[in-house]
Amino acid sequence: MKLVNPPTIVKPASKYAQGVKLKTAKRRLVISGQVGMRPDGTMEPTTRGQMERAWTNLLAVLADAGFERSHLVKITCFVTEPGMTALYRETRDAALQGHMCAATYLQIAGLASPEMKVEIEGEAVKE
Repeated sequence: MKLVNPPTIVKPASKYAQGVKLKTAKRRLVISGQVGMRPDGTMEPTTRGQMERAWTNLLAVLADAGFERSHLVKITCFVTEPGMTALYRETRDAALQGHMCAATYLQIAGLASPEMKVEIEGEAVKE
């Protein structure tokens, strides 16, 4: 995997890459959007809690499939609450522990349920 950050465009605003170049003939895992729901079906009450839980859930899917966070090549975060960019970056950086990949952050009107404030999906590739 090679991070692509051309000097001819703006540098990433935080710890992500503008692109990720991959060789072929690898295993690919596409992870559905993960929300801030605990294993017992209850929702974390705060935006921070939901972000942290969504990352925990995403990393659990990754691990269960035999992948590591270093295999993540793309993440997309959907947030319904304005002004959460700094919190997203903080929770992403904590979850990824220095790993960088392509990333998109979207502020949207709503998710599948009104109590859901965050949803994070990902894609991973490995040998």
